[in-house]
Amino acid sequence: MAIGWLTVLKMVPWGDVIENAPKVASGAKKLWQTVGKRPVVTSSAPPVPEVLRAESPAVAALQIQVAELQVAVADLHQQMLASSELIQSLAQQNTQLIKRVEVNRVRLLWLAAWVLGLTVVLVTRFFRV
Repeated sequence: MAIGWLTVLKMVPWGDVIENAPKVASGAKKLWQTVGKRPVVTSSAPPVPEVLRAESPAVAALQIQVAELQVAVADLHQQMLASSELIQSLAQQNTQLIKRVEVNRVRLLWLAAWVLGLTVVLVTRFFRV
Protein backbone atom coordinates (compact mmCIF):
# COMPACT_ATOMS: atom_id res chain seq x y z
CA MET A 1 0.00 0.00 0.00
CA ALA A 2 2.79 2.42 0.87
CA ILE A 3 4.55 1.70 -2.41
CA GLY A 4 1.48 2.86 -4.33
CA TRP A 5 1.43 6.17 -2.43
CA LEU A 6 5.14 6.68 -2.99
CA THR A 7 4.67 6.12 -6.70
CA VAL A 8 1.82 8.62 -6.80
CA LEU A 9 3.78 11.21 -4.82
CA LYS A 10 6.78 10.82 -7.13
CA MET A 11 4.57 11.48 -10.16
CA VAL A 12 3.25 14.80 -8.79
CA PRO A 13 4.97 17.79 -10.46
CA TRP A 14 5.88 19.47 -7.16
CA GLY A 15 7.60 22.36 -8.89
CA ASP A 16 4.36 23.26 -10.66
CA VAL A 17 2.37 22.81 -7.45
CA ILE A 18 4.69 25.14 -5.55
CA GLU A 19 4.73 27.65 -8.40
CA ASN A 20 0.92 27.75 -8.73
CA ALA A 21 0.01 27.77 -5.02
CA PRO A 22 -0.19 31.59 -4.79
CA LYS A 23 -2.36 31.71 -7.91
CA VAL A 24 -4.77 29.15 -6.44
CA ALA A 25 -4.97 31.06 -3.17
CA SER A 26 -5.62 34.40 -4.86
CA GLY A 27 -8.22 32.82 -7.16
CA ALA A 28 -10.03 31.32 -4.19
CA LYS A 29 -9.92 34.66 -2.38
CA LYS A 30 -11.39 36.44 -5.43
CA LEU A 31 -14.12 33.79 -5.71
CA TRP A 32 -15.02 34.17 -2.05
CA GLN A 33 -15.09 37.96 -2.33
CA THR A 34 -17.31 37.79 -5.41
CA VAL A 35 -19.71 35.18 -4.06
CA GLY A 36 -19.76 36.53 -0.52
CA LYS A 37 -20.92 39.98 -1.66
CA ARG A 38 -24.03 38.71 -3.41
CA PRO A 39 -27.22 39.16 -1.44
CA VAL A 40 -28.97 36.03 -0.30
CA VAL A 41 -32.23 35.42 -2.11
CA THR A 42 -35.12 34.96 0.26
CA SER A 43 -37.08 31.76 -0.13
CA SER A 44 -40.52 33.24 0.56
CA ALA A 45 -42.90 33.31 -2.36
CA PRO A 46 -44.35 36.68 -3.36
CA PRO A 47 -48.04 37.14 -2.67
CA VAL A 48 -50.33 36.35 -5.58
CA PRO A 49 -52.69 39.19 -6.51
CA GLU A 50 -56.41 38.36 -6.35
CA VAL A 51 -56.88 39.25 -10.00
CA LEU A 52 -54.40 36.59 -11.13
CA ARG A 53 -55.75 33.94 -8.73
CA ALA A 54 -59.17 34.05 -10.29
CA GLU A 55 -57.89 34.47 -13.84
CA SER A 56 -56.74 30.97 -14.73
CA PRO A 57 -55.36 27.80 -13.19
CA ALA A 58 -52.44 27.88 -15.65
CA VAL A 59 -51.27 31.24 -14.33
CA ALA A 60 -51.55 29.97 -10.77
CA ALA A 61 -49.54 26.87 -11.70
CA LEU A 62 -46.87 29.05 -13.28
CA GLN A 63 -46.72 31.22 -10.19
CA ILE A 64 -46.29 28.13 -8.02
CA GLN A 65 -43.49 27.00 -10.31
CA VAL A 66 -41.82 30.40 -10.06
CA ALA A 67 -42.03 30.27 -6.26
CA GLU A 68 -40.51 26.77 -6.24
CA LEU A 69 -37.74 27.91 -8.56
CA GLN A 70 -37.00 30.86 -6.28
CA VAL A 71 -36.63 28.48 -3.36
CA ALA A 72 -34.34 26.24 -5.46
CA VAL A 73 -32.21 29.23 -6.48
CA ALA A 74 -31.89 30.30 -2.85
CA ASP A 75 -30.77 26.77 -1.91
CA LEU A 76 -28.24 26.72 -4.74
CA HIS A 77 -26.92 30.12 -3.66
CA GLN A 78 -26.38 28.80 -0.14
CA GLN A 79 -24.57 25.77 -1.54
CA MET A 80 -22.41 28.03 -3.70
CA LEU A 81 -21.49 30.14 -0.66
CA ALA A 82 -20.55 27.03 1.30
CA SER A 83 -18.55 25.65 -1.62
CA SER A 84 -16.63 28.86 -2.20
CA GLU A 85 -15.86 29.11 1.52
CA LEU A 86 -14.54 25.54 1.41
CA ILE A 87 -12.45 26.31 -1.66
CA GLN A 88 -10.94 29.34 0.06
CA SER A 89 -10.14 27.28 3.14
CA LEU A 90 -8.52 24.54 1.06
CA ALA A 91 -6.48 27.09 -0.89
CA GLN A 92 -5.18 28.59 2.36
CA GLN A 93 -4.29 25.14 3.65
CA ASN A 94 -2.57 24.37 0.35
CA THR A 95 -0.51 27.55 0.64
CA GLN A 96 0.53 26.67 4.19
CA LEU A 97 1.40 23.14 3.13
CA ILE A 98 3.54 24.41 0.26
CA LYS A 99 5.38 26.77 2.62
CA ARG A 100 6.10 23.90 5.00
CA VAL A 101 7.28 21.67 2.17
CA GLU A 102 9.64 24.42 1.03
CA VAL A 103 11.01 24.89 4.57
CA ASN A 104 11.55 21.13 4.87
CA ARG A 105 13.29 21.05 1.48
CA VAL A 106 15.71 23.77 2.56
CA ARG A 107 16.34 22.01 5.89
CA LEU A 108 16.99 18.76 4.07
CA LEU A 109 19.52 20.46 1.80
CA TRP A 110 21.32 21.94 4.82
CA LEU A 111 21.29 18.55 6.53
CA ALA A 112 22.70 16.88 3.42
CA ALA A 113 25.46 19.50 3.25
CA TRP A 114 26.31 18.94 6.94
CA VAL A 115 26.40 15.17 6.49
CA LEU A 116 28.60 15.51 3.42
CA GLY A 117 30.94 17.87 5.24
CA LEU A 118 31.09 15.58 8.28
CA THR A 119 31.76 12.60 6.04
CA VAL A 120 34.63 14.41 4.35
CA VAL A 121 36.11 15.37 7.74
CA LEU A 122 35.80 11.83 9.11
CA VAL A 123 37.24 10.24 6.00
CA THR A 124 40.23 12.58 5.98
CA ARG A 125 40.91 11.98 9.71
CA PHE A 126 40.68 8.19 9.68
CA PHE A 127 42.17 7.47 6.31
CA ARG A 128 45.18 9.76 6.18
CA VAL A 129 47.83 8.33 4.05
